[in-house]
Amino acid sequence: MAVPDYQSFMLPLLKLSSDGEIHAMKDTYQTVADTFKLTDQDRAELLPSGTQQTYKNRIAWARTYLTKAGLLESPKRGAFRITDRGRSELATNLNEITTDYLMRFDEFRTFRTPVVDHASGTQSSSQNLSSSTPEETIESAIEDLSTQLANELLQALLDASPSFFEQIVIELLVRMGYGGSQREAAQVVGRSGDGGIDGIIKEDRLGLEVIYVQAKRWENTVSRPEIQKFVGALQGKRARKGIFITTSKYSSEAREYVNNIENRVVLIDGEQMTRLMIEHGIGTTTFREYKVKRLDSDYFVEE
Repeated sequence: MAVPDYQSFMLPLLKLSSDGEIHAMKDTYQTVADTFKLTDQDRAELLPSGTQQTYKNRIAWARTYLTKAGLLESPKRGAFRITDRGRSELATNLNEITTDYLMRFDEFRTFRTPVVDHASGTQSSSQNLSSSTPEETIESAIEDLSTQLANELLQALLDASPSFFEQIVIELLVRMGYGGSQREAAQVVGRSGDGGIDGIIKEDRLGLEVIYVQAKRWENTVSRPEIQKFVGALQGKRARKGIFITTSKYSSEAREYVNNIENRVVLIDGEQMTRLMIEHGIGTTTFREYKVKRLDSDYFVEE
């Protein structure tokens, strides 16, 4: 099953605390996940940033919202306990708890009240009323922007001249740690002049291993015969490793082929190439940065 949204975790979390005991969050994650019969795959799912498991993020926000509504309290760091209000709400035989339901409590309404920008006279809400947690909302928006940027980069690559495309690939490989310096990489890459590039590049700065590189600035799908030719070129140069980069995609037969050969061949398609360009800051520029801060609990530990 898919990981439920954070609202789905709120009622089970409140029921779990109905014993009046103090519950540690580190134990609660496992208990709630077992209640929902989350699979190992569900539990391994990460937020888009890869910084936290999705189900833990959603359970944590469910606890936060219940606390803000006064149904739970935090007697100590990383733990929670039910309140008298929480017991009263459970006694009404709730079927579910949602953010809309929690809006009946003054404390929660205050928590969710939009912040007024006195300079402009406008209001902006720091909380998203959807089923996503705040982190998911932010990261989803960032992912949308990255996808749009990747599409723009791919079109720019297709519009670039063959020689400029060669420079981009060289810079990308060097930024990723291959080829030593950009000057060294340029001496061995970029020999074909046919809209793609071919050459041998260092795998590390010392040149202990080399990698054969071929890149195709194509729009058509790269099929298995093209990869077979590349592997033949590898064998002709007695090379064990190769990177094939294209602005298009690979057929399923091509990908299956490289998984069943002795040579180690990495296939990078247009989507992967643009993502790598974004990651390594090639052809992009930062125009705005946002910082998300969280409480530094250690700061408030009195000695």
